[in-house]
Amino acid sequence: MASTQKVALRRARADERRAIEALQRAAYARNRTLLGVEPLPLLVDYGEILRTMETWVADGASGIEGVLILEPHPDHMLIWSIASDPSAQSKGLGGALLAAAEDRARALGLNEMRLYTGTVLTHLVDWYRRHGYSVSQIEQLPDRSVTHMTKLLP
Repeated sequence: MASTQKVALRRARADERRAIEALQRAAYARNRTLLGVEPLPLLVDYGEILRTMETWVADGASGIEGVLILEPHPDHMLIWSIASDPSAQSKGLGGALLAAAEDRARALGLNEMRLYTGTVLTHLVDWYRRHGYSVSQIEQLPDRSVTHMTKLLP
């Protein structure tokens, strides 16, 4: 696994909803093509996400360049979404966001991480595997297959 940079995160503000939605659409555009359906993170109300989940952002020179959405549970941390602006992809930001998610889980006393991704997105399944995640379940939905992954934190 490649080393990851540290990233300065801050909690997203409600007035950043449009910027977050735009970044999510741009970040998930490639996945839409590969999946053949709309990615799950693009089927939600981001006003509700901002109210109910921990939404963190990484700022870049021209605005928000990364979004991390977490859903803490009593026994695990769900990574609901990790998204990087296309101009920031393949530069270590995703790995830094993933490390920040794990740090947040530890801070809350949680030692299990969970996430899901499209099964056909093998590049993402492989990327998460390189970061210590393993497949726990493959779920068949009416319009897609979803790979659930977990990682126990040391």
